[in-house]
Amino acid sequence: MKIVGLNLDIVWKNKAENFKIIEKELQNLEADLFLLPEMFSTGFCMDAAEVSDRNEESLEFLKRISKEKNAAFCGSAPVEENGNFYNRMYFVKPDGEVSFYDKRHLFSFSGEDKVYTPGKKRVIVEYNGVRFLLQVCYDLRFPVFARNNDDYDTILYVANWPEKRVGAWEHLLKARAIENLSFVFGLNRIGTDGNNLLYQESSHCFFADGREISDKNENIVSAELDMNELKDFRKHFQFLNDRDSFSINS
Repeated sequence: MKIVGLNLDIVWKNKAENFKIIEKELQNLEADLFLLPEMFSTGFCMDAAEVSDRNEESLEFLKRISKEKNAAFCGSAPVEENGNFYNRMYFVKPDGEVSFYDKRHLFSFSGEDKVYTPGKKRVIVEYNGVRFLLQVCYDLRFPVFARNNDDYDTILYVANWPEKRVGAWEHLLKARAIENLSFVFGLNRIGTDGNNLLYQESSHCFFADGREISDKNENIVSAELDMNELKDFRKHFQFLNDRDSFSINS
């Protein structure tokens, strides 16, 4: 399973331009799954009424490019639905099948919780024999919600995580991989957003033992997920058998 992530310098509130950049950056690349950052079409913007998709613009783009490249695509976008706004992470398969996860942990420090509605459901998508847990940015700080109940193989985190707190992002990605005996692919944006926040290149993919397994080339970060290696590792270190049982109130 090859995953390619794009460290996108998102153009603030400009969906059409971001779609063009994504197509250009990925045009000569092949992968089983392409990963895009959080709010890849607009940037992490609290002007939800202005930027949110009302006609599934971002989803339609993902469906089109997924079909063209015969690969799955995953990333989040602001969406309006029934009068509420969601930070919605899509997982689109090349046959047109769509799954989505609405970000549960909204970033109160920026006021995201005052604008967007939190999701309630934990979402796992299976694709090409790999089970993916979908997570968005601030979710990374809440390990209980991401705890592996032996029901996934990889966590996908898409983010707009600023440079000033990037140390936490990198440490927690590795921690999630180790504690959950899983692959973790964390994709962050780059550049400067409309709020003048700086984002440095900080995307990573970790194996279940905490090893970095990603390769980087300019704005592209890629990783090969070896499921046989993961199965052997889990068979040898059966730590998940000793996990705590618990439930989460929605």
